[in-house]
Amino acid sequence: MIVVTGATGNIGRHLVGQLLAEGATVRAISREPAAANLPDGVEVVKADLSDPTTIGSAFSGAEAVYLNLAASGVQGGAAPVVKAVAEAGVKRIVLNSSSSVTYKGAEEGMIARAHAFAEKTVRDAGVEWTFVRGGMYAANALQWAASIKADGVVRGPFPDAVAAPVHEADLAAVTARALLDGAHAGTSPTVTGPAAVTLAEQVAAIGKAIGREITFETVSPEAAVEALATDRFPKDAAQQLVDFLGFTVGSTPEITDEVERITGKPARTFEQWAADHADDFR
Repeated sequence: MIVVTGATGNIGRHLVGQLLAEGATVRAISREPAAANLPDGVEVVKADLSDPTTIGSAFSGAEAVYLNLAASGVQGGAAPVVKAVAEAGVKRIVLNSSSSVTYKGAEEGMIARAHAFAEKTVRDAGVEWTFVRGGMYAANALQWAASIKADGVVRGPFPDAVAAPVHEADLAAVTARALLDGAHAGTSPTVTGPAAVTLAEQVAAIGKAIGREITFETVSPEAAVEALATDRFPKDAAQQLVDFLGFTVGSTPEITDEVERITGKPARTFEQWAADHADDFR
């Protein structure tokens, strides 16, 4: 049996479907099982990973566990969760991590530090592990949905910021392979999309997918930080993200072939992602 945390998130839903298609027995952890809306055949267990007292037997009987601590709201509190997984006798952990841990000066960034701490915690737990280090998520573009629907405008500080955005279905496919067999144990694949794409080009791709012209309106970095900051995404983290976007302007992002190497299928393009999510922007 495989336990999936963050099962109702962007990666988790794809992962659950892919594991079921492979014939795996899947248990999903959810704070609200009644609202999870997961496929038939999935055992949904109520638990809140941010409250260790609710974890109980959620991992009991599992051979492998997918940990998406950020999606579960416990990015900085990995230790109790990893301890519970290890004490349940789980053989294998696949951790959703970030390519940011490999960047120069990563120890200075909140996001990179949290992922690095989670990796160390899992590595020290004495179980088989794989760290799936995702690059920039294509799904980050969903933050533009409200403004695109409202007035066909995306507001941001750096239209020429560039990345190789990765489709969540590809992250799930790589994760599924790591969960299902031990061939990737002890590895940390960096998973990216197949091509460099600027933010302005992402906006254009979404416009093409929905058949509507979308304008990119440049705002100051300060305004962007204020817009990004929320209770769950503190201002310091928003500042680091905006600073990073500025740093990427004119750069060449890392592009890997890990999706194809591990899954046997080429990575999906951002244009494919936009087409898959067209309804989110209409």
